[in-house]
Amino acid sequence: MGTTVRAAVVVGVDESEAALAAVRWAAEEAVRRECVLRLFHAGLFDTADLRGGEPSREEPRLLERAHRWLRRAEQVAQEAAPDVRIEYAVRLGPAADLLVGLSDDAALIVLGSHGIGGLRGAAIGSVALRVAASARCPAVIVRGRAKAGGPVVAGVVGDGDDRTLRFAVGAARDRDVPLILVHAWHEGLLNDPELVEAAVEGEERALRRRVDDLVRAEPGVTILPRAIRERSAARALLRFEDAQLLVIGSRGRGAVAGGLFGSTGNRLLAHAMCPVAVVH
Repeated sequence: MGTTVRAAVVVGVDESEAALAAVRWAAEEAVRRECVLRLFHAGLFDTADLRGGEPSREEPRLLERAHRWLRRAEQVAQEAAPDVRIEYAVRLGPAADLLVGLSDDAALIVLGSHGIGGLRGAAIGSVALRVAASARCPAVIVRGRAKAGGPVVAGVVGDGDDRTLRFAVGAARDRDVPLILVHAWHEGLLNDPELVEAAVEGEERALRRRVDDLVRAEPGVTILPRAIRERSAARALLRFEDAQLLVIGSRGRGAVAGGLFGSTGNRLLAHAMCPVAVVH
């Protein structure tokens, strides 16, 4: 009988506390998914050696340091999830580029909100931002705390976010918690009370249809619709302070869109009080 090979949960590792928080989250997620946790570290060549085409004189030291950090991360992962299966991966090169490359075959890429080398006081690290924007598998940026028992909260933008909803449903099912679907909308220039009331009913009716479709597909998951009158989708999602995971899509009207991220994605990754999953 053949065995099914499951893609790994890949987590970026360095010496930062944010990275170790990501390792804890990723270890628990790997156990839920019954797949391997791949602890990944990216080191940089000395640029002069790289230009000259010679092996870096710093390579042995970089590798020794990387394996020291990876051993520490392994201890943290095993403390968080004793049953987790772990493997190491070390490559030399720019971290963001390497992680985006790994996303082709990964089930999930997980990063802390900040790592070493980041700008002090920045809301989110540049590597985390780039990977969240460019990864070809779902990416989770671990920040704040995942509230044990809290719901999974997903932003609903339009009809093109089925992958986002499937990911959110799976996350809620695996954690045995409700899924809250949030659609933020605003009446814009409407000022006639009857037209505003009709707009409210229309938004709620459309959201209920999405929920009905999901319930039929996943009858074991409690799915709660929330149509919220709010100019900012980020503000609507940030209202759910008890969430253990926020899920957003990487494309959509006013959500995470554009060359990197729109205002919603940037604000959530900078200010959310729990991990944020970005689904492409």
